[in-house]
Amino acid sequence: MNNEGLNRTSIVVEDPTQETEAPLRVNVDVLKQRLIEQQKKDRVKRTIILSTVVVSLGALTVLTY
Repeated sequence: MNNEGLNRTSIVVEDPTQETEAPLRVNVDVLKQRLIEQQKKDRVKRTIILSTVVVSLGALTVLTY
């Protein structure tokens, strides 16, 4: 087993000026927009599936008579 990969990733920064801390902010508007877009896609999928089922049933009804 090779420990070189573990040794490289476990280097601790001792100088606090070298540490960079990313802000932990989340843009709620972006998340809401993503949710709205996902809901629109789901609605379109459901509409297509329902339309396909209705058209298929109609076609079967017409073909049987």
